[in-house]
Amino acid sequence: MADKYNICLDIGGTKVLGAVFDSKDNIVYRYKKKSAENGASSQNVEEVIVSVVDELLKSSGIKKSQLNAISAGAPGVIDQGSGIILFTPNLPFRNYDIKTPMEKKFGVPFYIGNDVNVGVLGEYKYGAAKGYQHVVGFFVGTGMGGGLILNGSLYTGNQFKAAEYGHMILDPEGPLCGCGQRGCLEAFSSKKGISDYIRQQVSRGRESEMAEQVQNGVFRSKYLKKALANKDKVTMEAIDRACHYLAIGAGNLINTFSPEVVVFGGGVVEATGDLIRDKVLAEIDKYCMPSIRTSVELKTAALGDDSNIYGSLAMIHEAEGTEKPKKKAKKASKAKKA
Repeated sequence: MADKYNICLDIGGTKVLGAVFDSKDNIVYRYKKKSAENGASSQNVEEVIVSVVDELLKSSGIKKSQLNAISAGAPGVIDQGSGIILFTPNLPFRNYDIKTPMEKKFGVPFYIGNDVNVGVLGEYKYGAAKGYQHVVGFFVGTGMGGGLILNGSLYTGNQFKAAEYGHMILDPEGPLCGCGQRGCLEAFSSKKGISDYIRQQVSRGRESEMAEQVQNGVFRSKYLKKALANKDKVTMEAIDRACHYLAIGAGNLINTFSPEVVVFGGGVVEATGDLIRDKVLAEIDKYCMPSIRTSVELKTAALGDDSNIYGSLAMIHEAEGTEKPKKKAKKASKAKKA
């Protein structure tokens, strides 16, 4: 019997990343394509997603008959059961059924979930949280996403809307968040929050090498890494502020869920290595009950950009009851037990 392959996708606001996994869960081909331009319709974005799958099949030499399933993580509120994207902040999907056209086009099951939930699932099955049963995950990117593994299962809550703890309010008089509330964790600790702080300081006459990078929006992670290496004072302040509020948020969740491990991932963490984890670690004891804190580790995500596609693979295995033995992450976590 010929090998069957799975295609896993990371659908973002700016790109769609795809990977082909063989029957042993090895990545045999990758492909990345820009998402549709601003103003594109949901149909345009769907066409990009379809084109990525087509390209993965064509370039890897895999026939459609060899395809087992397709799975994806995407931002926003997603009904994982029906495959309907209820809302996405950076894509034009509103109550959009992506599952039906994908299954009709490719003739195999299609699964989709919230990107951070899926990313945390990837770290749980294949990465930094492998072997744990209770996991809290923070993904620090343009926004702030969260994911929970409770009793060995991804927890998505009522209507798949759980773990939006980027929007826990830490200061009701704090900065305005994109969700409309004030003082959310995301408003302090995401790329947007960090960018807003730097822009505010520059507007007060302070100098920063990040001034141009945040002038019209959020910075790219590589510039953050460079500014920190050069000890740019305003950027270092922004990171310290972000980690302060991240420590408060993580402490609250540690007290609430008593996880075995808290994992920090996302673009900002990927760009700065263990810096975020170490800064949170230096402060978090102030915000946890000591009796709970002693049984929790803090780790940096191990899979980097691949956490979402590995989580998408895990969704397929869970849906089909075909989970393989857990494998080691390709990128070893630098985090030590803490």
